[in-house]
Amino acid sequence: MPLNLEKNFEQPDDFYQTLIDAHRDLSDAQSQSMNAQLVLLLANHIGDMAVIGQALALARSNVLSVMPNEAG
Repeated sequence: MPLNLEKNFEQPDDFYQTLIDAHRDLSDAQSQSMNAQLVLLLANHIGDMAVIGQALALARSNVLSVMPNEAG
């Protein structure tokens, strides 16, 4: 099963607001931890390494194109 990149939410703004609300009043460290836990929970739900690999590669590519290596 390939990674679904088509719109898959009836109301994407509702998801975005729920995500923002879940981060409210968290420290940066808590927010990063929550994001990591959310990724692991959703990856477990998906359960297909091919799809997870596609998602990870796309997310990494997107981050690198928007935020070039900041270490240098």
